[in-house]
Amino acid sequence: MPRTPRLLGPALALMLAAASLTGCSPSGTSAAEAPRITVMANTTDEVPVNSVVAAFRRQNPDTHVTVTLADTDTLQKELPRKLRAGEGPDVFTVWPGSGNPASVTALEEDDLLEELSSRRFNLTMPMGVKPVTDVDGGTYAVPVTFSAIGAIYSQQALEAVGGTAPTTWTELLALCDTARRHGKVLFALGNETPWVTQLVTYALVATTVYAHLPDFDRQVGYGERTFARSGWRAALDKYLEMDEHGCFNPAPLNTTYEEAVDQVASGRAVGVVQVAGALSAIRAQAPGLDLRMTALPATDDPDETRMPGAVSAAYGLNPASRHRRAALAFIDFLGSEQGQNLYNRTGATLPAIPNPSFTTDPAVKEVAERQKAGTTVPFMDQQWPDPAVQQAHFAQIRALFAGTTDVDGALSALDRAYREHR
Repeated sequence: MPRTPRLLGPALALMLAAASLTGCSPSGTSAAEAPRITVMANTTDEVPVNSVVAAFRRQNPDTHVTVTLADTDTLQKELPRKLRAGEGPDVFTVWPGSGNPASVTALEEDDLLEELSSRRFNLTMPMGVKPVTDVDGGTYAVPVTFSAIGAIYSQQALEAVGGTAPTTWTELLALCDTARRHGKVLFALGNETPWVTQLVTYALVATTVYAHLPDFDRQVGYGERTFARSGWRAALDKYLEMDEHGCFNPAPLNTTYEEAVDQVASGRAVGVVQVAGALSAIRAQAPGLDLRMTALPATDDPDETRMPGAVSAAYGLNPASRHRRAALAFIDFLGSEQGQNLYNRTGATLPAIPNPSFTTDPAVKEVAERQKAGTTVPFMDQQWPDPAVQQAHFAQIRALFAGTTDVDGALSALDRAYREHR
């Protein structure tokens, strides 16, 4: 699931929200002289990124920081273009791995990321993180969160319908029925927002594919396996079965991410299949909700269940930044123990660079346990060879829900996209 310039056109401006922390510094530095850095982040990370910026500003009162927020689709389309045009932000969300146009690999190949190998955070970063932050031995992003994709439940809504979080596929379908009898849906689904379309698939293939074939993507790359002849078929079948069984709200293709969050916050939905970062968005609307995140079961054997878990939020540095020193200071703060703990405490995620002083949010207790036990698998697109595969996945899920393709057609399209770009 997981996981985000400065000069914007009128249409794009309507899609962005900006929060600016400015003003004269207490040391007397004039606004004209003070360094000004721009940070562009994903809307799903609004709460944690603003918390980190506020703390950074307290320690660096002479630095002005402006945060611009954009949704995933806008970021992935507009950020690379703005960077190429020399109009990008100083620091910005970058996706780990290689799966989309704003990923570490894609941006580094276009020389749109500054190398960060010499920064202090790189000394304590786990080796297991480097495959999604490094390119050809150099580090090009500071990883901030370890997130997951799974079922986020409102404990109040579960109690209202008399249910408990399911651990098997049969229990999951039964809970969909129970929720419906109580006038709710089990899961809010906002497939009008393109990046949301992938999440249920990822949550299911973690078990139907990667529990038994952790190197599935490598085998597909070598031509040894295909999407069509793998557990991806079972996952897509189950995704559609959930829809037909009434597990989701009506008209998912006409429901946005924001509307899905509102359904959970208002109690109309028991939960949502989302990245862990959505916890902060739900809490912002309904601070009193007791939320818990669990793996989405795909079989009737709980021991088989896996959860997608990986580095999610990461940030890169614009090599053309006019305020490089101040931007590097912010990058360093994101990689520090204080920055990591603050970002993840307010975002209900786990530090990508672990440290003993962090206290895990109860909402993601299972994520932490699975991270330690080794029952998580990387986000699927982080290992794909090209952004085109993820875009094909978005399109095929939408087509499945629109009824304009079937599972055979969707899997063939994924195989075709992989072959053309591997």
